[in-house]
This record gives sequence, C-alpha cells and structure tokens, in this order.
Amino acid sequence: MNERGIAEDLVGLGLTQYEAKAYVALVRRDSSTAAQVARLAGVPRQRIYDVLSSLAEKGLAAARPGDVVKYTAVAPDQAIGRLVELQREAFSRAESMAAAALAELTPAYIAGQQESDPLEYIEVLRDRRAINERFNELQRGIEREILVFTKPPYATPAQENEEGLVVATDHVARSIYEFSAFDDTAFIRGVEQFLQAGEEARFVPHLPLKLVIIDESIVLFGMEDPVAGSTDLTLLVIEHPSLAQILKIAFGAVWASGLTFEQARAQLSAQESRAT
Repeated sequence: MNERGIAEDLVGLGLTQYEAKAYVALVRRDSSTAAQVARLAGVPRQRIYDVLSSLAEKGLAAARPGDVVKYTAVAPDQAIGRLVELQREAFSRAESMAAAALAELTPAYIAGQQESDPLEYIEVLRDRRAINERFNELQRGIEREILVFTKPPYATPAQENEEGLVVATDHVARSIYEFSAFDDTAFIRGVEQFLQAGEEARFVPHLPLKLVIIDESIVLFGMEDPVAGSTDLTLLVIEHPSLAQILKIAFGAVWASGLTFEQARAQLSAQESRAT
C-alpha cells in the first residue's frame, strides 16, 4: 500500500496531514491504542488524542472502551463517502456565502464606477526623494516643452539634474532663475551646462514660487507656509490644461522682464563694483 500517496489523497479530501496518517495507520489493524497509532503514523504523542478525537467527530474512527481505550477505523467505503459528503457540504456553504457576498458587492461596485474623486488630478508630494522621482518621471514623459521658475530650495540642483540635460537637448526648455543663482558657484556652472545643452534662460531679482509647466497640460509648483515659512519642499502636481495655459501666460510675462545670462552676470558685477 502506497501509504504516503493515500495520505496525500485524504488530505485533498479535507483531512490534515496528521489525521490522514492516523487513519491509514488505523486501517492496518483491527484496533490500536493511541500510542500504537502515534508510532505507526509518525504523529507526535502529545497530538495523537486530538487527532483521533477529530477523526471520530468526522465519522472516520471509533473508540472501543476498555481498560485501555483502543481505536478502530471506519470502513474505507464509509469513511471516503463521509469525506466526500463533508466536501459537498463545505462547497454548498461556500456557494451560499459567495452568492450572498456577490449580492452585496455587485451594487456597491456598480455605484462605485460612477464615483470619482473630484480632486484626483491633484497630487501632493512632501518627501524629497518622492519629489525627485516624480519630477524625473515627468521629465521623461515630456513631448514638446518644459517651462520652469527655478528658485531655492532645490530638490535637484542644476548640476545634478542629468535627466533635465537630456530634455534641454531634445525639447523646448526655458527656465527663469533668480539672481541668487549666481551666489552658488556649483549651481551656476550647472546652469551653464543647461545653456550649452540648448536651454533658454532668463534671470530676475525674485520669483514668487517654484513652478514647472509641461506640455501646456501638467503643472508643478512648490507651496510654502504663508505664516511660518519653510525651507521644506511641498510640491503639488496638477494635470489641468486650463491652469497650465493661464500659468504659461504668466510665465511669458516674467520671461519678458528677465535678463539673459550675460546681462544678469554683467549687472550683478556692476552692482558689486559700485558697492566696493
């Protein structure tokens, strides 16, 4: 008898591994003590009484009272039939529960398909790493142009924005920087790299906020606490063509008032000379 294979079949019919092994062991003798079943079946002795009790409850074994209680197996045709019946009952209960769950969930699902978040086009990011990853993802998806108000604090400084250099080479890229960019030698060298890659740039004394407009459809801008102020970055990503278009008009107005790289550097140098 392939005891291991039979035990696996019994497990498939709903018994536990220990129950299956114990039943197979019981079948091999007219009756056996719990200790004998444990030894023959390879079931831990501390578990054997629970296992035999469970087999009795399922109608697969019976106890014979005496000075030493012995256990006997119910005939295989009755035992297997009982297991099949238990499986049928379990399946019937599962069908009933599935029908009840379906009746409850289907109307809710249908109603849910009609609902949408009115602000689903707005995304708020505060973690610097998440901001960098999202910005890089958006840069990779640019089709035509990117317009940027660049001011500190920088999530990704110009000298580290390798993805942006690729964008500046292949797309329309315009950035407006604050004059303060010239205070950071490493940053301004990064700006020069962007200009060499094809970016157009203007410089102004002050920018009201950090802003990115992509393809006249996606807007990113940084928000600062109007009361406390903060150097932490909170970035909003909004997919809204109408907002993007009106902000592009504002961008154009600031662009028209800005100085080129050479003009800004010359003006700042002249200011420093007068100050000294």
